[in-house]
Amino acid sequence: MTKTLLKPGPDPVAPGEPSRGDDPAALSGDPPGVETPGVELPGVELPGADVAARSSAGPAWLAPVRAALARVRWNWVGAALACTIIGISAVVLYNVLHDIDLDKIRVGLRNIPPENLVKAGLCVAMAYATLTLYDWFALRTLGIRNVPYRVAAMVSFTSYTIGHNIGATAFSAGAIRWRIYSAYGLRLIDVAKICFITGLTFWLGNLAVLGLAMIYDPVAVGAVDQLAPAVNRLIGIALLIGLAGWVFWVWGAPRTLGVKKLNVRLPGGRSTLLQIGIGITDLTFCSLAMFMLVPAEPHIHFFTLAGIFIAATLLGFASHAPGSIGVFDAAMLVGLAFFDKEQLIAGLLIFRLMYFVVPFAASLTIMGIREAVLAARRRKAMEAP
Repeated sequence: MTKTLLKPGPDPVAPGEPSRGDDPAALSGDPPGVETPGVELPGVELPGADVAARSSAGPAWLAPVRAALARVRWNWVGAALACTIIGISAVVLYNVLHDIDLDKIRVGLRNIPPENLVKAGLCVAMAYATLTLYDWFALRTLGIRNVPYRVAAMVSFTSYTIGHNIGATAFSAGAIRWRIYSAYGLRLIDVAKICFITGLTFWLGNLAVLGLAMIYDPVAVGAVDQLAPAVNRLIGIALLIGLAGWVFWVWGAPRTLGVKKLNVRLPGGRSTLLQIGIGITDLTFCSLAMFMLVPAEPHIHFFTLAGIFIAATLLGFASHAPGSIGVFDAAMLVGLAFFDKEQLIAGLLIFRLMYFVVPFAASLTIMGIREAVLAARRRKAMEAP
């Protein structure tokens, strides 16, 4: 672990708002000290500021819709949805697991080919390698260049694995990001924006893969969401149309979401395509890892499994259950009911070990070592004459 990862050091100059376009490649070429559009100057009215404000505010007919949505208690809606998902998953798990044969699960674990275990482990490693790009992309989009990639990679890995495993990801992952990024001069508002953009990357990638899977095999996804194939196919088409509309919208002009200091400048068109690509790559490797661990018979197409896997993943995230435990597993057991139950459970246990348990232990170790080294440095600094 390098000194750069550990040192809180003197706080550098806090990063400002993004200075110009949001393309990571373009952002890296800004000469230091040059003011560019997007920075507010007191008493100076920038040309086109009114136009940009109107474009980000949206058409006037949306005002009543925004006002109605503002009155909804979304925290209560989210809590009710999470409790509903967890309750249904508990009933499903009981119905599926009450008569399982533990000996058959042990046989299923032994029957997984060693080469498939290696391939699944490599896919999980590649998924987490792709995950490190989430924070790097967010930092570059926000114009924050004083955080090196190795730090962003560590933050992506530890915040995701710890946050997702203990639940309440928005708070737990945000706390880890703040703990590390504050040493580089980032403020709470910057961390909040990073969390938003990383979440956007995750959801854009999920919706892209889910939309393709619902169009390719709507029957398979229907086993999870219990909707008719025609309805699932229409939803898949709507998701892809919505993604295309989003890309078109952010490509047309600089877009922001939020109010006042909570404004987040969205990635532009080309950056959004890169953002979707990062999310798709991450989820593809996760799905491939699961694909290596399901039983060989009956044969299943990768896109069929990917659709069920993404639907189960999204249900797990929506439940806020630690590690999506119970919810993800119930959805996979229902969606892949044509497999031998005990053999499928064996594959799910190995996947949970590879994707959740081992990275979680590694993240706790990394954070523990980092905190121990920082504490030792503080004591040494206090004891110095």
